[in-house]
Amino acid sequence: MSKKDLVSVIMPNYNRAKYISEAIESVISQTYPIWELMIIDDCSTDNSVNIIEEYVAKDERIKLIRLPKNSGPAIARNTGIEVASGRYIAFLDSDDVWLPYKLEKQVKFMRENNLSLVYSAYYIIDKYGFVKGIRNIKEKISYKDLLKTNWIGNLTGIYDAQKLGKVFMENVGHEDYVLWLSILKRIDYAFGINEPLAKYRVLPNSYSSNKFKSIKSMWNIYRSIERLDLLHSIYYLGNYIYYGIKKRFRELPLLIDRDL
Repeated sequence: MSKKDLVSVIMPNYNRAKYISEAIESVISQTYPIWELMIIDDCSTDNSVNIIEEYVAKDERIKLIRLPKNSGPAIARNTGIEVASGRYIAFLDSDDVWLPYKLEKQVKFMRENNLSLVYSAYYIIDKYGFVKGIRNIKEKISYKDLLKTNWIGNLTGIYDAQKLGKVFMENVGHEDYVLWLSILKRIDYAFGINEPLAKYRVLPNSYSSNKFKSIKSMWNIYRSIERLDLLHSIYYLGNYIYYGIKKRFRELPLLIDRDL
């Protein structure tokens, strides 16, 4: 493998001192060694910048970019994408975790099948790191499939910037979802590995934990960004709610088992 196989990992950070070491360590522990980690700090007020700087001093593959003002995750990620030098663009939030073979399996899958966008299943963990569920995925999706529900967890998605060019996020709720939609307008399918390769942490105050805000944001995406007509917007929002309930019930046995 050579420099052309470099993966640029984009990690926004805002006040995640409690979790960011675990996130960074999960990148360092990758069995795939050809990566750079771009950490974009969004004006944190806790100790997370000091933690990041310690890693920067020890590993030249890790870089810190500090934003001049608090701008939100979309702007932070776009800043990282802008300066990234890798062929592959991957995302990991500063409170999430990758399993050690995540990049190795996905890059191999992309190269062997000449793919532009791949993703995987992932675990759901709580603030303590306990596994609360598994988010399985559909292994082949089109743009219309993605409109029904977001099959691509942001911490698992990787796209090939050599094939697609650099694709940026819009500064809206569910900005990662809009990114995947924009890519799937340009390609026929994205492909997934239905094996958990990461751990997604759900915190009590996280955006994804607020279902009402999530539904409102999805409606805005359908109407204002994807420009769907009223009937199609209602249809896809109904699917989004249906799949959300279905995912929840699939995870329920694990939730009950962990809480006993």
